[in-house]
Amino acid sequence: MPNFAYTAVDYTGKQLRGRLKAESLHVAEQQLREQGLHVQQMSPAAAGIGARLGGLKRVKLRELVIFSRQFATMINAGMNLMKCLDVLRGQTGDERLRETIDAVRQDVQAGQSLTDALSRHPGVFSPLYVNMIRAAEAGGILDQILNRLAAYLEKEMETSTKVKSAMVYPTIVLLFAVGMTGVLVFFILPKFRAIFEDLNVDMPITTKLLLNSSHYAVKYFYVPPIVLVGTIVGYKAYAKTPQGRYQLDSLKLKIPILGDLIRKVAISRFTRTFSTLVRSGIPTPAALDIVAATAGNKVVEDVILQAKKNVMQGEKLSTPLMIGGVFPDMVTQMIAVGEETGRLDEMLSKVSDFYETEIDAAIKGMTSIIEPVLIVVMGGIVGFVAVSVISPIYSLVGQAGKGNL
Repeated sequence: MPNFAYTAVDYTGKQLRGRLKAESLHVAEQQLREQGLHVQQMSPAAAGIGARLGGLKRVKLRELVIFSRQFATMINAGMNLMKCLDVLRGQTGDERLRETIDAVRQDVQAGQSLTDALSRHPGVFSPLYVNMIRAAEAGGILDQILNRLAAYLEKEMETSTKVKSAMVYPTIVLLFAVGMTGVLVFFILPKFRAIFEDLNVDMPITTKLLLNSSHYAVKYFYVPPIVLVGTIVGYKAYAKTPQGRYQLDSLKLKIPILGDLIRKVAISRFTRTFSTLVRSGIPTPAALDIVAATAGNKVVEDVILQAKKNVMQGEKLSTPLMIGGVFPDMVTQMIAVGEETGRLDEMLSKVSDFYETEIDAAIKGMTSIIEPVLIVVMGGIVGFVAVSVISPIYSLVGQAGKGNL
């Protein structure tokens, strides 16, 4: 997707410069107008150092947390911006972040604002980060906003770590089961098949099924990898289409147990991100654009974007969020109370805290179910193989005892 450099004016008359990814020039202009900006100039962005670095893999959240905390401390201590960037560049241990900070420092030294300099590195600094820095520069509260960003990123990192940690044990067990099954199918069972056939043993149907499956798996060993790769490529290609992404994300929300966890993570991220943006003074339409892009699910994203259209028409935010069944009544009611009392950021923060607790409970519940299921499945496989192999051996022993061998 191409980048476009723009110059625009916001509702306060302040001139803003930045870069935007969009399918076309017309779409980019439309996105800026929806954010309440008047476009003065727009053109395809040159692929300079910012664009090159922006294409790199995203810096780890932990590095951004440290960067934000240190930046906030130095700004609060009265250090000027250039000195802060010099110190931060020397202290970070991440090579990608160090190169990015150096590029940001060069842009700031050339006369660009910190917001514009950061916006040239979308692979490192997300739209949320850039927009909050923009609000911080406008309000003169850079240290406060940086601390809020650090707290937000810490919460994101904590949630992500919990989900990944919960999947470590089931993944290890699953890989072990697959590995052991592969050893049985490709190395052990073919030898038993040869022995049973040489001795002309009368095999039960389960044994025949098992040994024939092993025979065909060895003979056509290349088929499963081709099917797997084809499935992955097809899935990714379909997921890139608007309809495909929507249908797949909708299906994810309907998966038993896992779908509930995905929904809770999306709601927690929405409320936490939205709360942080509202507290930082970002206009609601622009904030909704950002939280929609960070939702991680097309179904949730569409509901948020529809809510943004309704808000721009003068409606309350809580009303459109009730449609679609994505957001539970508790969430929409808390948002409605926040809108009526003028404490929307506080209510969103409370909802986020609640759902983080719910995520912990959902992860523990999911793990407690996955573990015994995997054990039962592994036990079933081992039992089936054992019975199928031992039965002909007993038959063979019986024939030997009768003197038939």
